[in-house]
Amino acid sequence: MITFFEKIKLKIIKKFKPEQVLIIDNSHLHAKHKSFSPDKFHIKLIIESEMLKKMEKLEAHKAVFSTLKEEMQNQIHALEIEIK
Repeated sequence: MITFFEKIKLKIIKKFKPEQVLIIDNSHLHAKHKSFSPDKFHIKLIIESEMLKKMEKLEAHKAVFSTLKEEMQNQIHALEIEIK
C-alpha cells in the first residue's frame, strides 16, 4: 500500500518531473501549537526542478499548492516549499 508521503512524491514527480523530491515531516515541531492536530501534517518539500525554477517563485508555489489541493484540504496543515 502506498503511504501518504509516497502519494505526494508521486504527484509532484508526475506534474513537474523534478530531478529530486525530498519530503520532511516537521509535524513534531508544531505539537504544542494551539491549532495542532495529530491528523494533519506540517511538511517541508524540497524540490529540485528546472521547470519550477524557470517560474516566478509565487507562481511555482501556486503550482505546487494546486497539485496538492486535495491533500491541503484534508491532511496537510502547513506546507513549506523550497525550490532548487
